[in-house]
Parts: sequence; structure tokens; C-alpha cells
Amino acid sequence: MKQKLKWASILAAALLFLAGCGRGDVTSQSTGWDQLIYWFGDIIQFLSINGRIGIGIILFTLLIRTLLLPLFQMQMTSSRKMQELQPQIKALQAKYPATDLESRKQLAEETRALQQENGVNMWASMLPILIQMPILIALFQSLTRVPELRVGQFLWLNLGETDPYFILPILAAGFTFLSMWLSNKAALEKNMALTVMTYAMPVMIFIFALNAASGVALYWVVSNAFQVFQTLLFNNPFKIIAERQAVLDAEKEREARIRRAKKKARKNR
Repeated sequence: MKQKLKWASILAAALLFLAGCGRGDVTSQSTGWDQLIYWFGDIIQFLSINGRIGIGIILFTLLIRTLLLPLFQMQMTSSRKMQELQPQIKALQAKYPATDLESRKQLAEETRALQQENGVNMWASMLPILIQMPILIALFQSLTRVPELRVGQFLWLNLGETDPYFILPILAAGFTFLSMWLSNKAALEKNMALTVMTYAMPVMIFIFALNAASGVALYWVVSNAFQVFQTLLFNNPFKIIAERQAVLDAEKEREARIRRAKKKARKNR
């Protein structure tokens, strides 16, 4: 869970940092990283029905997020396995308090063995994030550095200016909160730092979207709304909690049957 908080913080910091860097426009003559940004801008324009850049932003954001779904699923599966192992890891930490070099070594070895035995790889939850980051960053920068994407109207929005009615910043913050809340709902243990981040991140996104061009804010709304959808679809916390409760109920029922059988056996003696 600490790793999850760490990487969520890094991703948020990276994306927010981008608001103040890489402001130079990209063109068809750009090379390297800037060329990738320009290609993303080209695709958005291609997807813009009747020249409506807002629709292109929505469709391309959905396309990118859909293509990244396998990585998301890998990340969520690994994170869930790590959560399920937390009670056993805590037991190992109690057994080896890591007060000296030898106990730290034993703790590390037994933790590794436990993770391998259960098919858990800590990097499996980090690698998808590292792969996703440059793609999402390129998409983000295409909205700010491709001149053609900073013009045009969409609904009540002028895509190159801030939202005059604050609707997009509110939606972006709301979906960010809902996404993080859902992701943490099924956690076996509550982490205060993670709880703080659940409330702090939407505030950061709101402030960012409040001062960003509407095209960028629109991206944040669509991206975070999609995140909510994929969490409910692939890592539904309510389903996970129900499954855990079913296992606990089954175990209690099994223990109750054993007690009844023992009691009956004593009576028949």
C-alpha cells in the first residue's frame, strides 16, 4: 500500500509539473519526443468529427486508456495479491523486528519467499505505471503544445481558454476522488497517508484544471471517468469485499459444524 501511495504521488507530481514545462510548440519538423507529441496531435485531429477538436480529445483519450487496460489489469492484480499478503508480511515483521543486520536479512529472505510462493512480484505493480507514464505524458503535452488543439469550440468551451463556469474542474476533481476512493475501498488496512492523498489529490487536480486550458481539463475529466469505469469493471471493491466476507462466513460455518459434531460426539459417549 505504501508503494501504491508512492507511485500515485510520483505520477501526480509528474503530470502537474508538466503544466510548467515543455511549453514550446511542436511541428511536423519536430524530432524525438516532440515528434511523438506531434503524432498524438495528428491522431486527435483525425478523430475530430467535423473539425470538433473536443470530440477528438475525448475519442483519443478513450482509445489510449483502452489500449492501456491490460497494463492496468496487471497492476491491479499484483496490487490485490500484495494486499492479501499483508497479514502474513506483518507476522514476519513481528517475528523479525529488523533491529540488526541478521534479522533484516532473514525478514527480506522470508518476505521474498512468501511473495514467490504466492506468485507476487512487487515490480509487477510498478512496471505498468512506468510504461503508462510516458504515453499519458505525451498525450497531455499534445494538448498544450500542438497549436491546432488549442483552438475551437466544444459545447460551452473555448478549448484554448479556461472553463468559465468551472464545470470541468469540478468534474475532474470529482472523478479523481471517486477513482481513488474506489481503489482504496477494498484495502485490508487503512493507511492515514493514503486517506490524506485521497482527499488532497482531487484538490490538486481542481486547482490545476481551474487554471488549465479547457482542452486539458476535458482530458482530465474523460481520463478519470474512464479510470472509475475500469475500476468498477475489473477491480470492483464491493465485489472484492463481498468475496472476502463469503470466505469468512464459509470458514465460520465450517468451524460451527466442527463444534456441533464434537458436541454431538461427546453426548453419544
